Amino acid sequence: MSDSIVKVKKNSNGEITDYVLSNGKTVSKAEGVKLAEEGMIDGVIISHSKKGEAYLRSIPDGKESNNLDELS
Repeated sequence: MSDSIVKVKKNSNGEITDYVLSNGKTVSKAEGVKLAEEGMIDGVIISHSKKGEAYLRSIPDGKESNNLDELS
């Protein structure tokens, strides 16, 4: 069964550092990417920053209210 991201944690620069899953577990950005690659997190895609870092994004649907950035 897959989980979804219900909240995010950010550092002092406003960058997402951790994801809180619907099962209550908090995972790092790297662990979240790994789980998404394994199909264990619903509603996200994997993107890469300009620095080449992998991170999660919500699947684009035109709504800003469900973007991961809004879940802090």
